[in-house]
Amino acid sequence: MSDNQASASVETALAHALRLQASDPQLAAEQARQVLLAAPRDPVARLVLGMSHNALGEHAQALALLQPLAAEQPEAPRVQLELGIALAALARAREAVAALEHATRLQPTIPTGWLRLAEQLDACGDRARAAQAYLLHARTGMHDPRLMAAGEALSGNRLPDAERLLRDRLRAFPNDVPAMRMLAELGARVGRNEQALELLERCLALAPGFAMARHNYALVLDRCNRHEDALVEVDSLLAADADNPGLQNLKAVVLGKLGSYDSAIRLYESILHKRPKEPRVWMSLGHALKTEGATARAIIAYRRALELDPGFGGAWWSLANLKTVRFDAGDIAAMRQQLQRSDLDDEQRLHFEFALGKALEDAGDYAGSFAHYASGNALRRTQLPYDAEQNAQRRRRAQAVYTREFLAERAGAGDDDPAPVFILGMPRAGSTLVEQILSSHPQVEATMELPDIIAITRDLRARSSQPETTSYHDIVAGMDPAGFRALGERYLAGTRVQRKLGRPFFIDKMPNNFAHVGLIHLILPNATIIDARRHPLACCFSNFKQHFARGQAFSYDLADMGRYYVDYVALMAHFDEVLPGRVHRVIYEDMVADTEVQVRALLDFCGLPFDQRCLRFFENERAVRTASSEQVRRPIYREGLDQWRHFEPWLDPLKQALGPVLDHYPAVPPAGELPV
Repeated sequence: MSDNQASASVETALAHALRLQASDPQLAAEQARQVLLAAPRDPVARLVLGMSHNALGEHAQALALLQPLAAEQPEAPRVQLELGIALAALARAREAVAALEHATRLQPTIPTGWLRLAEQLDACGDRARAAQAYLLHARTGMHDPRLMAAGEALSGNRLPDAERLLRDRLRAFPNDVPAMRMLAELGARVGRNEQALELLERCLALAPGFAMARHNYALVLDRCNRHEDALVEVDSLLAADADNPGLQNLKAVVLGKLGSYDSAIRLYESILHKRPKEPRVWMSLGHALKTEGATARAIIAYRRALELDPGFGGAWWSLANLKTVRFDAGDIAAMRQQLQRSDLDDEQRLHFEFALGKALEDAGDYAGSFAHYASGNALRRTQLPYDAEQNAQRRRRAQAVYTREFLAERAGAGDDDPAPVFILGMPRAGSTLVEQILSSHPQVEATMELPDIIAITRDLRARSSQPETTSYHDIVAGMDPAGFRALGERYLAGTRVQRKLGRPFFIDKMPNNFAHVGLIHLILPNATIIDARRHPLACCFSNFKQHFARGQAFSYDLADMGRYYVDYVALMAHFDEVLPGRVHRVIYEDMVADTEVQVRALLDFCGLPFDQRCLRFFENERAVRTASSEQVRRPIYREGLDQWRHFEPWLDPLKQALGPVLDHYPAVPPAGELPV
């Protein structure tokens, strides 16, 4: 064999040995030994053998090979890295730091170099330098092939692949801050918010200057309704990057959720003064203005967004969602033209479908309107699957747990504060009207659709070893009185930030809380509970016309919606039986027909003296954060009662699903006709 052939053979063997390191270090070591038989001083073969010893946990043997090699090859970064790994494993931290610092000086992008150095600096008690090294690892992680592979899977939305790669990475390197951040981002995408928070808190403890992780942390805190905490993190980021428009926009969003709409509007306007061609910021400004009641200015903001981007379906839907805007023929033509585009993504397309449905309904083209509503719902359903039987199972489990005896045994166990007033029921059933009436009373403050009860149920479920298949009602069944009081205190503490006026009572208008009446009664036994109910066809079709920003997965199919309404009626009927008189029901049609009688009954149930301002609720200038914001700023009108009748030819699936609940409304069907 010629020298050239021998050299090529050695290079091939070494390349193979290096590839084997990740999967089979024992075999890589054998390959290196074979090379060393032919070339005993070959530095690459000695390096591969040292790496294999490290991978196999044979650190003393690795050190015996790598120390002399490092002396011979002082400018070889990989040799210095492996020497540092061996020294670290042998608890020779200061020597390991020296070797790893040398490696990162020679090659700042060497994979895991800064991570290994950070861990050793921490071991030496040098937290400040360790934090800087972790941050440098975060910045150079893009050069690590395994992190790159995980990042590509995450950006390509191949979430199972990304999760497998990231968990494997964290098993091998538990302090890998970019891997933690990416796994947290993945968790937030699939709704594992508490896990995401834990990962990000660990990440930021190691690398406080990791701005991307802190941004993720602020976003997840906001999603978990810890808006004050989110604001602290955003302000921390802005202190170092004051002109960052993305951070400024996030701060404005959080301020809005904290009820500081004036501040949010000023911030949006400041962003747009510097960057006037940002359609999404114009839309966000429109949302804030709408909530504040500045409808004319909101329309201008939405229209400006559309001038900048005519294909911005979200802005078209925002105009439609004002409920008071009437699109003209030019608007309808413009939306139809956008729907013809082949490059329009599903998110924008479904916004156009809902907006066109509203436009054609206003124009009296009910067949065309329904076709667009149906198309928008079908698109949304592909994004947000829903299982009606699973919802029925949850309803049955609640009925099984919250028996009359169960509730009597735990009477008075929670926090006895009477301040909360829960307005619940189906969305689009008149709950915003009830809220507007009550918040016009000087003793009652409106807040928003507070997510705190739902967050509590999620955390209860997480106590189970199998949270995906466990009903939180099963956890409630095993709780003691102290646990109920603690949850009541948690709810009151979490909602305190929303109470700006110092009034004795405040409203939580999350409609879906009807599913949690049993829990609410146990943790807040003196809270007021009001069920806002509307004709099932009017209510359900109003939901079908509405594109919700999030949640309400039941609302994108008529049959599913009918079943959901039936389950709602059945569950509330159960609580009427086991807790008679605990819930006050407001029938929307009765409120429209005889407002004063119904308002007096409502105030009496709440223990409030009659106040004339409650009849003039439309003069209340408070911020309103729901789809009905414009409607409740006008006197009660009858026109909305029968709008669903224009669409009756297409509502058979809904009628069939409603069954006896439709036939008996506003009464509740006899127990034998309700689902079991």
